[in-house]
Amino acid sequence: MRILIVNPNTTASMTEKAATAARAVAASGTNIIAATSRMGPVSIEGHYDGALAIPGLLAELKERQADYDAAVIACFDDTGLEAARSFADVPILGLCESAVVTAGFLAQRFTVVTTLERSRVLIDNLVRHYGMGERAKVRASDIPVLELEDAASGAIGKLRAEIERALSEDGAEAIVLGCAGMTDLARELQDIYGVPVVDGVAAAVKQAEALVSLGLSTSKRGSYASPLPKPFTGAMSAFSPAGKLG
Repeated sequence: MRILIVNPNTTASMTEKAATAARAVAASGTNIIAATSRMGPVSIEGHYDGALAIPGLLAELKERQADYDAAVIACFDDTGLEAARSFADVPILGLCESAVVTAGFLAQRFTVVTTLERSRVLIDNLVRHYGMGERAKVRASDIPVLELEDAASGAIGKLRAEIERALSEDGAEAIVLGCAGMTDLARELQDIYGVPVVDGVAAAVKQAEALVSLGLSTSKRGSYASPLPKPFTGAMSAFSPAGKLG
């Protein structure tokens, strides 16, 4: 089985961090392939960054489509997830959806701890969209994403302080790490706090394996039907569907 981990931002170190987390949980017969977008923002923090990251994400999925049986979009904003599912003929997983579904198996109440306030609002909307709004709270820890790559930034202290507030103030029974850049911290934080700590990368990889093993993929009837053939102009001309994208 081949699972593609696509980082929709252009920071290669984040891609490698996500790939390492994916390989740590992948089954012995699963091959993890990592790809970094070649155009777009260096980090995704809010709607503007996310919108401009989607073409690079789709380009990676399109160019590598013969090389994977499922793909994981390595951004907790689930950047481009709906578009990617419309394009692809194989399962496409997002980190937020995968993580909150997993947390729902483990706890009645849980808190997602993310980076900045602008991301908190976006993720809160996603959590509600995925049907977990009554069970989950979303908190921002005031950490720019790139600070997670800098050990001297103090980001880990801010993250831990927000987790502690979630446990004491929200009654959280589990914690979801709301950024792909936090993926390497899940096991350590789980040991420290004694509650399940869910990393979206690991959750998405295991769910992708399950879907492929079950022979299931995204429905092409209705919402995720393949794009209709039509011309795309200007810089988007390479993304024009020709029957099925390919």
